[in-house]
Amino acid sequence: MLSKTFFTVRSAVCLTIGLFLLPSFPAIAQEPPGTLNLMPVPFKLALAGGKLRLTENFTIGALGEAVPRAKKAAARFMDRLAGRTGLFFKQDYRTDFVTSGNATFLFKYEAAGRLELNENESYALTVSPDRVMLIARTDLGILHGFETVLQLLDADAQGYFFPCVGLEDQPRFPWRGLLIDAGRHFMPVEVIKRNLDGMAAVKMNVLHWHLSEDQGFRVECKTFPLLHQLGSDGYYYTQDQISDIVAYAADRGIRVMPEFDIPGHSTSWLVGYPVLAGRPGPYRIERRWGVFDPVFNPTDEATYRFFEKFFEEMASLFPDRYVHIGGDENNGKQWDANPQIDQFKRDHKLADNHALQAYFNGRILTILSNLGKKMVGWDEIFQPGLPKDIVIQSWRGKQALIDSARKGYQGLLSNGYYIDLCQPASVHYLNDPLSPDAPLKEEEQKLVLGGEATMWSELVTPETIDSRIWPRTAAIAERLWSPSGVNDVEDMYRRLDSVAVQLEELGLTHFKNQEMMLRRLAGGADLGPLRTLVDVIEPLKQYKRQHQGVTYTQQSPLTRAVDAAAPESRTARVFRKMTDEFIKTKDPKTADALKTQLQRWRSNHQFLKSLFKNAPALSEIEPLSEDLYTVADLGIQALDAILARTAGDRTWVNESLELLQQAKKPKDQAELALVPAVEKLVQTTLLK
Repeated sequence: MLSKTFFTVRSAVCLTIGLFLLPSFPAIAQEPPGTLNLMPVPFKLALAGGKLRLTENFTIGALGEAVPRAKKAAARFMDRLAGRTGLFFKQDYRTDFVTSGNATFLFKYEAAGRLELNENESYALTVSPDRVMLIARTDLGILHGFETVLQLLDADAQGYFFPCVGLEDQPRFPWRGLLIDAGRHFMPVEVIKRNLDGMAAVKMNVLHWHLSEDQGFRVECKTFPLLHQLGSDGYYYTQDQISDIVAYAADRGIRVMPEFDIPGHSTSWLVGYPVLAGRPGPYRIERRWGVFDPVFNPTDEATYRFFEKFFEEMASLFPDRYVHIGGDENNGKQWDANPQIDQFKRDHKLADNHALQAYFNGRILTILSNLGKKMVGWDEIFQPGLPKDIVIQSWRGKQALIDSARKGYQGLLSNGYYIDLCQPASVHYLNDPLSPDAPLKEEEQKLVLGGEATMWSELVTPETIDSRIWPRTAAIAERLWSPSGVNDVEDMYRRLDSVAVQLEELGLTHFKNQEMMLRRLAGGADLGPLRTLVDVIEPLKQYKRQHQGVTYTQQSPLTRAVDAAAPESRTARVFRKMTDEFIKTKDPKTADALKTQLQRWRSNHQFLKSLFKNAPALSEIEPLSEDLYTVADLGIQALDAILARTAGDRTWVNESLELLQQAKKPKDQAELALVPAVEKLVQTTLLK
């Protein structure tokens, strides 16, 4: 808990005369007061005592002129505040924008923030019983402050209020991104926009938009129209739509960095332009997942004339200074099979395909540099001789990030933030781009820009993508914003539960669509028992789901129970925590709560039997339902034995553990998330 004395709440008078120059503070270990649900945790924070009560007379205004971005953000703030409270605010906050010191909520900043790396995003906030004061160096800080104030909203028997606090906040890392893969499965405009809103809510500032893949090229290209005409199945963004999304993101303080993956992962490019490939065509859009052979020919000058014109058009469409070229997973088979390419390598003394790709990367870098752009790529582009102003994005591990920083290259961490792998939020949360033991000098540490959550889309559609991004990405956002000492996993989960609900107001469907999907599977039957089962199963982690006897393609339905299941079962996590508490304390009340839950699970299979008979799409999860019955029954027996304080029977324990091992085995590419907790209960029966 933070000391309440380290931060003195500034008076409104001091704030109005311009105390908006925020100092740099040393990193400190801290966690938020237990009554607050802020995520990310602010840099410095203290409760001041008291409450600002909300009424319909609550108003918002700027001290001085506000640029359009800040005005629109203020209006969105008031819309969301009204939506949460049901208050009919009297102020017409879209047109009657207060510019004097009379508003309940006043904000002030020096200048409009530029959407550039390392722009100032800091802010200071005080809430007193009669006023909210928000100050920042730029309007980007104001946008972040609005999100913090919304997270402060609380209620009691007398109504809604903001607790009185004082805080100073600034990000730990300047690059806090989310990658959305629209290449493998196309993601419509509304999907991108609602996730931009979610990003803004947790103070993320880079949308990494993966726009080309073997399975689809997703941008209207007027210079080379066959790219989108033949390489997209008709699913692509028009240039007007892209401009709209870039502007939408900018209004929320978010940069948009496009990724055009080359020279590999390029089948969809070559459908329309096969002459640029390493081997003769024709080519077809790829429907499967994996690493494929088609690759650009790096020895043909026509390739570079093509990219000069292509990137010139894209540079005008995407204003951000950074362009991601991918550069990953080129298997080199086409290059090895082409005699002309082999001769080129000998003529230019290129030892292998890695050297050849470095040559290609250098040529692309020159094209981008001439357009005023900076190049970003995955680990594979890290080759000797490239200029130090490129950015290396690490997907293979932290060591690659460390190695590039030691050689003077800027880097981003994505390894450990692959949210498509359905790992728990805690795994991502404890994955720090700069852990305390990182073997880097101070100047090398500055080269680690931050990180990105990566939402690859092999196994998601517009219907399910939100559930794979949220709420776990909020934990990654906190890791990239808050001080490194903010690492209490249990407190993170406490706050994450609150943030998950708040994100729904932005149109995100991480909760809502699960219900819809279950209704479709159940064909109108009572959802209660089905929901009880789905609430305790999780999709297989890592890449195990694709290796369970089912071949997934771009056209496979992602509408089954495993797709409706959340990546991390909150129900199972809470049950595991209660189990640990009971094993430690043997508290009878905790035992009663565990037993009640286990009895509910044990009886659930009986309710589902008729549904399995009448809903064929659900029959594949019947073994999971049977396992839930078995696991719950074993848990009840173990609880009874522990409470009786008698040593368990070794034969029963061994037989039970064998049954639990069988229950651990995947069914329908999913697994029961509560088995480890019941294993602990069974093993505890052996203790006298």
